[in-house]
Amino acid sequence: MENKSTFNKVRDALQLGIYKVINPLVHGMIKIGITPNVVTTMGFLGNLAAAVVFVYAALVTEGSIDYDLVWIAGVVLILSSLLDMFDGQVARIGNMQTTFGAMYDSVLDRYSELVTLGGICYMLMAGGYMAGSIITFAALVGSLMVSYVRARAEGLDIECKIGLMQRPERVVVTCLGAIVCGVYGCNAESPAFDPMLIMIVAMGIIAVFANITAFARIAHCRKQLENKK
Repeated sequence: MENKSTFNKVRDALQLGIYKVINPLVHGMIKIGITPNVVTTMGFLGNLAAAVVFVYAALVTEGSIDYDLVWIAGVVLILSSLLDMFDGQVARIGNMQTTFGAMYDSVLDRYSELVTLGGICYMLMAGGYMAGSIITFAALVGSLMVSYVRARAEGLDIECKIGLMQRPERVVVTCLGAIVCGVYGCNAESPAFDPMLIMIVAMGIIAVFANITAFARIAHCRKQLENKK
């Protein structure tokens, strides 16, 4: 429990630091009339673009993967994920928070994960990495279940934000996996190992810890419900 508390404190401190950096841009967006829902939509379109790049990376060269496109997709993901922080700040600072906006943001977050991990899954499958595509599918299942358990818990009036593999962590692991995989694959003349293993390991980390987080949340909810009896 102490480790989780420390992790959450570090996570919150990093988030506050990022907010200080992006807040001037947020104020500028509010001044020109950009709404939180517009920012949310732009973030989803960025994730969709990254998924298309992942798919194209496996199609552009038959029988292999274009690693230049893999790291580019990772960069697009980072930029798109920053918008996920912008929309919340635009809503808070601009006093534009709405119930629909919160729901819209949550739904497009799920769509973003679906298309992104779906794109990676297809890239691995088309590139001949069948085991890697199955691992990515497990990562996708875990990612969705983490969010679903929290949503169901909040419907029962239970706060459920525990776990080490929440959406920000999943995004960071995916982006780093794609960028490191792509850069290594492009620059290693005689790689010591298959560069795509970096991407597969990243997906494996998400698959394991996202599903652990989902089950930990289920256990947390059960305990909270039993305490209410």
